Amino acid sequence: MPLVTSAAIWAEGLVKTYHSRGAGEVRALDGVDLEVPEGSVLGLLGPNGAGKTTTVRILATLLQPDAGRATVAGHDVVHEPQQVRRSIGLSGQYAAVDENLTGRENLTMFGRLYQMPRATARARADELLEQFSLSDAADRVAKTYSGGMRRRLDLASALIGHPRLLFLDEPTTGLDPRSRLGMWEVIRGLVREGATLLLTTQYLEEADELADTIAVVDQGRIIARGTADALKSEVGGERIEVVVHDPQMLAPTADLLRLEAVGPLEVDEHTRRVTVPSVGGATHLVEVVRRLADAGVEVDDIGLRRPTLDDVFLSLTGHAAETLSLIHISEPTRRH
Repeated sequence: MPLVTSAAIWAEGLVKTYHSRGAGEVRALDGVDLEVPEGSVLGLLGPNGAGKTTTVRILATLLQPDAGRATVAGHDVVHEPQQVRRSIGLSGQYAAVDENLTGRENLTMFGRLYQMPRATARARADELLEQFSLSDAADRVAKTYSGGMRRRLDLASALIGHPRLLFLDEPTTGLDPRSRLGMWEVIRGLVREGATLLLTTQYLEEADELADTIAVVDQGRIIARGTADALKSEVGGERIEVVVHDPQMLAPTADLLRLEAVGPLEVDEHTRRVTVPSVGGATHLVEVVRRLADAGVEVDDIGLRRPTLDDVFLSLTGHAAETLSLIHISEPTRRH
């Protein structure tokens, strides 16, 4: 029976199992449900091996699920793979460009694969080279490109056929911070033009910056979903962090803050850090500063912070997102 859904991407109960010599049966997906409205960005966040790429490969018709159903642009991924492929663009973890062809030749080749007339393919290639700031390198072979240039060329190739939907599987993996910021701007531009994106990433800040909705994946399951703000709110409110100068003052500082704590207080001896939940925001922070000064506690750092996606992951799974990547980039402009 055909499924009627207004979602650009929809999946229910996706299961995929691999059989590995020595490791036995490995369940990469264990009942994944997804729904991505048209014109939105879903960030699929999780560590390596969580099942992100397997999910993308099923939705892009490169793998068949062992169980469950999925539709992309209204087409069933198992029964209507050709219709799905005509609707999507896919950019994988590794740039799928021919290193011995120039940038223009790569894009023209992809256009021809989409059965475009040669002149149309060349015109579309030139348009994308301009859009991705690659015009100056259009006639250089791709093996002379930097990592960031290759990633932009790969993403351009995914757009050659004017797809309605884009699957971006860890699009900034291996890029330096400057190239990553550049790729973020490219992705934001696609969203402004109305594209629907499913973005997989292991970068916490990337999901926070780019996604309308985040689905947290762990061991083949979606363990939480919502906006970044909603997920952070579930963890709790703001926290005050104090880094003391003298390690000997760590315990007295913890005792001082514990008197008014409204939740669990965390003490990290390695970083000389005490973290306490805050109910009064900046007013509470000022009070803590006064109490510490009265007690003669010298601090190296003190501040008010909101929960991070790492806090979310820790709260949901009981362990930190060790295999997720934390990137620290000064990024003044956000899409939201």
